Amino acid sequence: MAKIVLITGASAGIGRASAELLLKSGYKVYAGARRVERMKDLEGLGAKALALDVTEEASLKSAVDGIIKTEGRLDVLINNAGYGAHGAVEDVPIEEARRQFEVNVFGLARLTQLVLPHMRAAGGGTIINISSIAGKITMPTGGWYHASKHAVEAYSDALRLEVAQFGINVVLIEPGPIKTEWDNTALVNLEKYSGAGAYGPMVKRITEKFRAGYRKGAPGPEVVAKVILKALRANSPAARYPVPFSASGMIFLKWLLPDRVLDWAILRMLKE
Repeated sequence: MAKIVLITGASAGIGRASAELLLKSGYKVYAGARRVERMKDLEGLGAKALALDVTEEASLKSAVDGIIKTEGRLDVLINNAGYGAHGAVEDVPIEEARRQFEVNVFGLARLTQLVLPHMRAAGGGTIINISSIAGKITMPTGGWYHASKHAVEAYSDALRLEVAQFGINVVLIEPGPIKTEWDNTALVNLEKYSGAGAYGPMVKRITEKFRAGYRKGAPGPEVVAKVILKALRANSPAARYPVPFSASGMIFLKWLLPDRVLDWAILRMLKE
């Protein structure tokens, strides 16, 4: 029997790549996103496209209720929807910072609340939260995004411990630099909020590093999709999966180096 999967943010990037791979691997996929028109090709592969805005309660409830009514269960939830509200913490308006948390944290958390009773009643399930190495390592001008991913990390750790008794797995996927549309949004916001003024020179250097890292050397979202599939197929999935391998190295350096040494290294890198 095919497992029933709901993926948020499925119109592009990691969400789309995951939907494609899971469909090819025999899963029944409900692909949720605001931009339904961009999921026509996923529907051609067999996905069920849903109009889903993770900041709207009615949209979340409609998605979950519809899947349960049609399928009778939901085996896998992949919380992927998110974006980067980049800019210096001094410059980003508090309203935008709140929206960052609404999308990256509270939308994820509310959808999980709606899904958990059904998984508990079924005696199991898997919740995969797409975090980031940004939840472990903080760079200048990304403070609000990093804060939201730090929150997802802590939230997921607590959730994993709470629901293990019900046979429900909670997995964090921690991507490093991945070539998706994410960097376009992040850079637009970065320029919008801090491209001029006191932080302008820093923003210019960071933008250059972003473009070099994300658009020249970064792998595509398919590598993340493969790790998601690996976690779903595991009898006892790990709590965390950094991806690609370079992400593990970055996290190791964060663990190894004192904060002042890491700060020095980051600021030196930005000067080069």
